[in-house]
Amino acid sequence: MLASRPVTYDQTVEYLFGIRLFGIKLGLENMRALLGLMGNPHERLRFIHIAGTNGKGSVAAMLNAIGKRAGLRVGLYTSPHLVSFCERIQVNDVPIPAADVVRLVTELRPLMQRVAEMPGQAHPTFFEAVTAVALRYFEEQRCDLVVWETGLGGRLDATNVVTPRASVITNIQHDHAAYLGDTIAKIAVEKAGIIKPGVPAITAASERVALDVIGRTARELGAPLTQVRAEDCRQLREDLCGQTVRAGGIEFGIPLLGAHQAVNAATAVAAARTALNLPDNVICSGLAATKWPGRFHVFPGMPTLILDGAHNPAAAAALAAVIDRHFRGQPITLILGILRDKNCEGFCRALVPRAAAVLTVRVVSDRASNPAELAAVCRQVASPTAVRNANTLAAALDEVRGRCGVVVIAGSLFLVGEALAHLEHRRFESGLNQ
Repeated sequence: MLASRPVTYDQTVEYLFGIRLFGIKLGLENMRALLGLMGNPHERLRFIHIAGTNGKGSVAAMLNAIGKRAGLRVGLYTSPHLVSFCERIQVNDVPIPAADVVRLVTELRPLMQRVAEMPGQAHPTFFEAVTAVALRYFEEQRCDLVVWETGLGGRLDATNVVTPRASVITNIQHDHAAYLGDTIAKIAVEKAGIIKPGVPAITAASERVALDVIGRTARELGAPLTQVRAEDCRQLREDLCGQTVRAGGIEFGIPLLGAHQAVNAATAVAAARTALNLPDNVICSGLAATKWPGRFHVFPGMPTLILDGAHNPAAAAALAAVIDRHFRGQPITLILGILRDKNCEGFCRALVPRAAAVLTVRVVSDRASNPAELAAVCRQVASPTAVRNANTLAAALDEVRGRCGVVVIAGSLFLVGEALAHLEHRRFESGLNQ
């Protein structure tokens, strides 16, 4: 018997998160069955599909901005959200209204139950349900383009039911080993699974073994492949407001910092040229207008506060490089919270030695690592650093208020989202402003 119909937005979101009990199910059978009952809305939309270990959200945000600047009505699908669930599904930078979430989930629930009752099928998962809601909403909104970010992996990800105008793979690093494999080659096979026959592919992967897998997959499917190389991306200028980059034969500005974001921007340039055939002036204008909070997001004040969603060793190393470039010699306090299924030691080795002090906190997630155990790992990898378990983000922020130097909050996008919500409510009496 179906549960009672959701009547409020909060009840609807609670219902969606409640079906996480069905877990993560890699495979496309459920998704195809559900979309079939919905009339296959994805068949009436145009996509750029983006996978990768790090950077796929940034590339998605850049392509969203480029598409908007070209005058297109652009749907953007990303995960996770930072503050509001509605952030996951946007049209021209406007999150899906709460009322539409309620309406679409209410319409979807009996269809999900029908899928669950089909022979050999299972109840759709949280991510499958949200993906279906996004597709219906983008269809209703008559989007000209959907920038479509994978959730986990690629080959068996719920988003991989579409045939895009271009398939983008940002990079391949170790992450989600329990689902994607414990080697770069195995992970690359999963990410390369978004490449479709004859559809152009773009990748910024640099590991030779990953490139071999992606290249072989593209050749077998007759998909033209463009490689974006870090050595071809030149950072011309960078300050805390952004950077100027030369790549792909053009010079452009982006409001995101770090050499890794220069490569992400070059990847977006290649994808925009390939999938949309846009002139360079439109691409450059779009890149300059990119909005992607929580990625080296700087709040000036006492202290300077930086939010960054880095959550694996490669992302931590990229974050450390930006800190070194802009804040070398200043005392760094790190507020750190990590999910327990991440490579905690590898992350800490890349970032913790930069800090004079570390405060560990619990991420608001049922996958959160124990902050006391995280503190022990921090002490192990950087024993001269002062490490303390603050337990909660609120307590850690209270402790650093008014402190000199720089405070970096990192380790999880869930933690960054909590920090953004905290700042919206408190705005730090000491004068922190976005």
